[in-house]
Amino acid sequence: MANWSVTVIDRQRKRGMAPVHRAPQEPFAERDGLAIGGRTGEITCTDAAGHVRWTRPVPGTPNTAHISSGRVLVTTSSIDYHAWGHLGPAYLLDLADGAPVAELRGERGAALGAGRFVLGLVGYDRFHTWQYDRDGNCTDTWRGYGHYVVGTGLRVVEVDRPTRSRVVRLLPGGVIERSALPLTGSRPCEPVVLHDGTILVLDAGMLRAVGRDLSGATLAELLPVPGEEDWRFVATLERTAADRLTAVIEERDPERGTYVTHTWTLALHAPR
Repeated sequence: MANWSVTVIDRQRKRGMAPVHRAPQEPFAERDGLAIGGRTGEITCTDAAGHVRWTRPVPGTPNTAHISSGRVLVTTSSIDYHAWGHLGPAYLLDLADGAPVAELRGERGAALGAGRFVLGLVGYDRFHTWQYDRDGNCTDTWRGYGHYVVGTGLRVVEVDRPTRSRVVRLLPGGVIERSALPLTGSRPCEPVVLHDGTILVLDAGMLRAVGRDLSGATLAELLPVPGEEDWRFVATLERTAADRLTAVIEERDPERGTYVTHTWTLALHAPR
């Protein structure tokens, strides 16, 4: 793995009530002059001039979209709470006119080539990723789930794993290749991917780096997060400039109902 490193250049700490999180930003996906967005009750496709190409009615609220070779996969949230929480259907649509291709179930997805997608789900003995072709046929299955990183192969930063999580690579035939570096927490944040394919992820208060070859290292220990209290912490990591990262950890105090928001500004140093 390339020898990336970081330096903490600023840290701030703020106490307050529950943080206000931004709603999913539109458009959810863009490709070839078309943009996929939507609101409760509909998925929309607009062109570069802002003209609506098509609208697809849905019973819930679209929240993410992924485009691949004339197909679009849209995940949704349901309005009513049910056994799967607010998980709504995932719709595979024809990008040209919004015609339905398949209705699937999954919480996270990613676009592969040739109209193919992966879709993942966790809960009720599900910790799975399914691969679908452009017609909605399942072509492969893995016992893995999390944040998907598409590049040289398909890697996953595992989330909510029943046992210790890792960064893994999904190989054909349901085969999984695992990193030697364990992820301590059950809810590592969405990763930042560097130009050489290195994944940066904030995991249980530690900034980890995992290369394309799945070798890994801990770059910084930002905040001690007890394993049994992992549920109290929510982390985000953002690359704000070529050589800057912003790491945020929201710590909940369940007794007072308040939060402490820890924010770090990090200098990112490329390998020499």
